[in-house]
Amino acid sequence: EVQLVESGGGLIQPGGSLRLSCAASGFIFDDYAMSWVRQAPGKGLEWVASMSWNGNSFYYAESVKGRFTISRDNAKNTLYLQMRDLKSEDTAVYYCAKANEVGPYYYAMDYWGKGTLVAASS
Repeated sequence: EVQLVESGGGLIQPGGSLRLSCAASGFIFDDYAMSWVRQAPGKGLEWVASMSWNGNSFYYAESVKGRFTISRDNAKNTLYLQMRDLKSEDTAVYYCAKANEVGPYYYAMDYWGKGTLVAASS
């Protein structure tokens, strides 16, 4: 079965950096785009970033552009999100999702991980 397991979250001070990982299994990883989506406490889902199967296309939400970097290692079946200059408003559960299209298209995201919590707080 398809499995997506996020890791790397935790408590960090504003201004710090953190790298999230998403280990994928149960499907041909390099056949699919992948996305990161987050949900702040008490808030709705917010799409963060997306990357095509080969990394040639990638997109970011305006709120994270210039601070976050999405990448993937197809040989390791792993998706990454490098986050720098973290702000309190970045506090959220971060989910990775398998996608049939690259971009902020929830209808294309058919499998999600359970998420990892990032808490940017002093």
